[in-house]
Order: sequence, then C-alpha cells, then structure tokens
Amino acid sequence: MPELHKDEIKNAKIVASPGCLATSAILACAPLVKEKLVDNLIIDSKIGSSAAGTKYDLSSHHPERRGTVRSYKPTEHRHIAEIEQELSLVAGSKIKIGFSPHQVDLVRGILTTVHATPSKELKDVDLWKAYRSLYNDCPFVRLVKDKQTVYRYPEPTVVAGTNFCDIGFEIDTNISRIVVMSSIDNLVKGSGGQSIQCMNLMFGLDEKTGLWYPGLHPY
Repeated sequence: MPELHKDEIKNAKIVASPGCLATSAILACAPLVKEKLVDNLIIDSKIGSSAAGTKYDLSSHHPERRGTVRSYKPTEHRHIAEIEQELSLVAGSKIKIGFSPHQVDLVRGILTTVHATPSKELKDVDLWKAYRSLYNDCPFVRLVKDKQTVYRYPEPTVVAGTNFCDIGFEIDTNISRIVVMSSIDNLVKGSGGQSIQCMNLMFGLDEKTGLWYPGLHPY
C-alpha cells in the first residue's frame, strides 16, 4: 500500500497490492493505531458486486442481488489477516480486529465503517491531527467532514472511477465511541489503480501519473 510503504515500493522489484476490502479498512484505521488512540476495532464494510471478480456466481447476479443487503462472511473473513498484518506494523504491536463485510446493491464501490473504543478522552482536533499527520504526503487520501452539503461523509458514488480514498470521522460521546468511515472504488484504489500507483513509484514517476481523475459522479 503506497500510503504506508512508499519508500519500500520505490526500491522494490515486485510489489503485491492489498485487496479492496483490506485497503478501505487499513486506511481508515492506520492513524488510530499509530497514535495509540483506540483499544478495540470493529470494522463493517458494504461492497459492490464487481469485487467478486468476473467469474459468475449467483450471489453477484444482479436480478438476485437487486435490493439486497447480505451478510456473507460475518466472521473469519480471509482479509482479516491482511488487515491485522498492516495495522500491527503501523502500531508496532499486535492488533486484533473484528471484521464483517456485506454485499449491497452496488456494482462498484466500498463503504467501510469502523467502530472503535478510544483509549483516552479525545477531541475532534486529536483525530484531525492523527489523520493529517499520517496522510500529509498522500495525494489520494481525502478527509471528508462537511456539515453543510449532501456529501457530509465518504460515499462510494463520489469516488467511483477514481483512485481516491475518502475518510471521515465522528466522536460519539454517548457511549465513548469513535466512528470512522472510508470509501473507495474497489476497481481502482482497491485494485488496478493502486497497482498503477505502485508502478509509478517503482519507476520514479509522480505517483499521480495517469490517475489524477475527478471521477464519474454523477453517473
């Protein structure tokens, strides 16, 4: 993942990019664990049908999927190992997570919601500092937190066709909870686009080359 391994990628001969669900989860959680702001992480992801690949499956067939929200692997998902690996590297200690993905009535896109227990009393400014500190030099990570517009938080529609990961957050004082939302297009930042971003770094190019695109919305 370029946001976490930029220097290693620049000097690498072979790079394997993370999966789409892992990407949305890791980018949402990394600043929290790096700054030791949370004790527990429960991750819920809503994902479109294109993440299933090109091989036909009844669960990704749109007449079957239309209007559906389906929990298909609420525990022991294969991406958990990948998410825990990267978050543990960032934190410098072993991180364990709970992860439950859901199929929804989308073709492309992921919306991930993280529910985290804060390790101490936090204010909004503490989260701003954590996310800006880690992603200050990351052109494809955008912080979205707007009280005035329709798009107050990250949405899959807004990032469709782009290599962006949009991240937003709120502090729930009612039960001492941090809620973080992240959104990507699984076909770009979660797949081919992220690979191109890595290739650009490997060949000494600007990492935005061929990827600096505003997106398809509205489509």
